Amino acid sequence: MVKYSKGTQQKVEEVMKEMKKGKLYTGKGHKKVTDPKQAIAIGLAEARAEGEKVPKKKRQKKEKKMSK
Repeated sequence: MVKYSKGTQQKVEEVMKEMKKGKLYTGKGHKKVTDPKQAIAIGLAEARAEGEKVPKKKRQKKEKKMSK
């Protein structure tokens, strides 16, 4: 299980409250956020930008194609 700092937990909590009130928007498209997973991702990104302890983003591994 991943451990987050208290600052990160508070940031995610604030963002979730914004989403529930209908005041959370995406960055470039400025669309209203309705998905809780997206709200959590926004909260973690903001906490990461502030220098809080947040684990690295997961990366998908690219499968190597076999050449014949």
